[in-house]
Amino acid sequence: MSSGTAHGLTTGAVARRLGVSPTTLRSWDRRYGIGPAAREGGHHRRWAPADIALLEEMCRLTSSGVPPAEAARAALDGRVGPGRPAPDPDPGPAGPTAGPGPAHAGAGDVRQESRGLARAAVRLDGPALATLLGGLVADHGVVTAWEQVMVPALHAVGRRWQTSGDRYVEVEHLLSWHVSTALRQVAPAAAGARASAPPVLLACVPAEQHTLALEALAAGLAQDGLPTRMFGAAVPAEALDAAVRRTGPAAVVLWSQARSTADHALARHVAGSAFGVRGARTRPLTLLAGPGWAGRPPGAGMSRPSGLREALDVLGRLYG
Repeated sequence: MSSGTAHGLTTGAVARRLGVSPTTLRSWDRRYGIGPAAREGGHHRRWAPADIALLEEMCRLTSSGVPPAEAARAALDGRVGPGRPAPDPDPGPAGPTAGPGPAHAGAGDVRQESRGLARAAVRLDGPALATLLGGLVADHGVVTAWEQVMVPALHAVGRRWQTSGDRYVEVEHLLSWHVSTALRQVAPAAAGARASAPPVLLACVPAEQHTLALEALAAGLAQDGLPTRMFGAAVPAEALDAAVRRTGPAAVVLWSQARSTADHALARHVAGSAFGVRGARTRPLTLLAGPGWAGRPPGAGMSRPSGLREALDVLGRLYG
């Protein structure tokens, strides 16, 4: 086995890097000859740098609207070699990662997966987005998938939309929908004794429509086996008050994306809510989540976590 083959990437790793599904890569290999030059044991695909460069050219051409068969011919005719790097079909810089991931997920690999996710979104490749996002959460967990892959990809697509004269709105919508779907599909861990414990109530403040970060927190809590009640976007103050009194939550998370939506009076009201029998009344911990709360210190009974990881730590401590 040659050194290049030994150090090549698997089909799954290449798929995540480029933002295509493994099925698409196998189809391109079978139909157009866009495949690895060498294989382990005669059939296991291991992609060398030159193979990946050829795939990048194929992705660039198909992203620009060239039919796959024509793109394959063009890519093979101008086969990329050591002296001719392929153009990168990247929708924009993915931005800095949000923090260290687990030991098995190298920072470079995670950044590549973020770029691949953004590429799939630009191509409007819904099946690839679903496959990539499902694999990300399964391989890395909710926190790393959200902080280091999903958020950078969303930011990259958002920057491209902002700098392109309102083009690519459909790209941002498609990516957001698939991220939301992947987060909602996180299976709750067995809660055991926590199943009957007071829940964490999650809601956007009345004027807030952005829910993705709150959905990431709900997914992280589910993965940790903690009980939740998710109320979503723009929850009216009266409905939120009723929900708090009916559920008796251990904590209430209020999400605000912008300072214009942050409702400090509502936060104080929630933090001051008391329920339970006389002599043993309790109040929920109120978490002010999101950038909209920045600029003033949290009041009594409130906490303002800096991100998903810290919010999960704070809430986890409530349940021991």
